[in-house]
Amino acid sequence: MTVGNFDGVHLGHAAIVAALKATAGRLDMPAVALTFDPHPASVLRPEAAPMPLTTPARRAELLAGLGIDAVLVQPADARLMSLPAESFYTDVLRGRLRAAALVEGADFRFGAGRRGDVTLLREWCAADGLAFDVVAPVLAGGDPVSSSRIRGLFAAGEVQEANRLLTSPLRISGTVVQGKRRGAGLGFPTANLASIATLVPAQGVYAARAAVADGVGDRTTHAAAVHIGPNVSFGETTVSVEVHLVGFAGDLYGRRLDVDFLKRLRDTRRFDTIDELKVQLAADVAAAVATVDSPPSLAAATVTARNT
Repeated sequence: MTVGNFDGVHLGHAAIVAALKATAGRLDMPAVALTFDPHPASVLRPEAAPMPLTTPARRAELLAGLGIDAVLVQPADARLMSLPAESFYTDVLRGRLRAAALVEGADFRFGAGRRGDVTLLREWCAADGLAFDVVAPVLAGGDPVSSSRIRGLFAAGEVQEANRLLTSPLRISGTVVQGKRRGAGLGFPTANLASIATLVPAQGVYAARAAVADGVGDRTTHAAAVHIGPNVSFGETTVSVEVHLVGFAGDLYGRRLDVDFLKRLRDTRRFDTIDELKVQLAADVAAAVATVDSPPSLAAATVTARNT
């Protein structure tokens, strides 16, 4: 078993999963991840809690894609957060879940006040005869790969840099609601997204890959140009997320749309004429198609493991 938030499921998490799978293989046992919802920080300090990069369902999907056999989602509440480290180990990990081996990152902390660490965990596992492995931090560009680092890049609109630290491009999901239909009048209809539960990148125009569920389990994927921000050319100030799906025709209202961000194309700006706006929109769509046809490599970062 491994325990953590695993927000974003980045390269550091992938290293932990690889070590976990190796341990599970030696012991002929399933590899299991225990994660939390909501993020514990939203319980302990809600005013400073970060916006998540992934929903629990997306986290489970990504972890399963790395080879995890099962993902357990533990509801995080004040009672759990007040549990002392030793009680969390004894009552939850050993008692309720019957963990036979643990694998964690070097910065893993747990229990009330985050007083538990890998040193304590190693001692308790040794006393109980449990295998315990600590995975060294993964570095990219000389700095540790972390969810907070990726969150900062994504919030700044640097989606390519963020994606290089991830196992899969960052995704937002939302429900399509009715907008003002200006895009359709310009020849570039857009799906307006609402009820987005995760972090949205900075204002700008992005190349993305959008997937639409058809209601029976199938999904169709399209190249997409995504505008985040107010429609300043029409005098608006409200920020919206509008997705133009290249080659899609049909009604999307009320359906869920998954949008994987691949590249920032440009800043938002005001256009003086409709014709000028239409020319730019055509260029945005062409750039989005070219990006999806030849996406940036997720393996482009220089990654190393730091010895501990």
